[in-house]
Amino acid sequence: MSGTAPIRKPLPLAGLIGFRVELDADRKEAHCILDAQDIHMNRHGVLHGGLISTLLDTASGVTASMTVDDQGLTPFTTVSLNINFVAPATMGQVRAVGRVTGGGRSLKFISAELHDDRGRLIASSTGVFKAVRQKGEVQ
Repeated sequence: MSGTAPIRKPLPLAGLIGFRVELDADRKEAHCILDAQDIHMNRHGVLHGGLISTLLDTASGVTASMTVDDQGLTPFTTVSLNINFVAPATMGQVRAVGRVTGGGRSLKFISAELHDDRGRLIASSTGVFKAVRQKGEVQ
C-alpha cells in the first residue's frame, strides 16, 4: 500500500505475536498486519478473538498517537474499546486500520476495521484513547 511505512520502533508485543505496524502519515492511520498462521487460530480453526482485539486496539492506539506525532510514538492508553466480530478469519493476511473520528486535546475517538486478504470485513471497533501525561507535563 503506497504511503505506508514500517513503524520506526517495533512494539515488543508485535514481535511476540508476529504482527507488524505500518504508518500512513498522510492519512494519520496506523495499520496492523498479521500473517495469520495455525498458531493464531482458536480451537475452532479461526483467528482467535483476543488477537483480533489486540490488532484493533493497537491500530487504534497508534492512530491516536499519530495525531500528536507522525511516528506514532506518543503514548496513548485505551479508555474504552467496543468490538463487533462480523465474520471468521482463517489463515492468511489480515489488516487492521485505525481512523480518527473525533476528540479533543487529550481524548481521541478512533474507529478501526480488520479485513482479510480478500477484503472481507472480519471485525470493527470503536474506542476512546487518552494521551498519557509525561512526568512533569502540565495539562
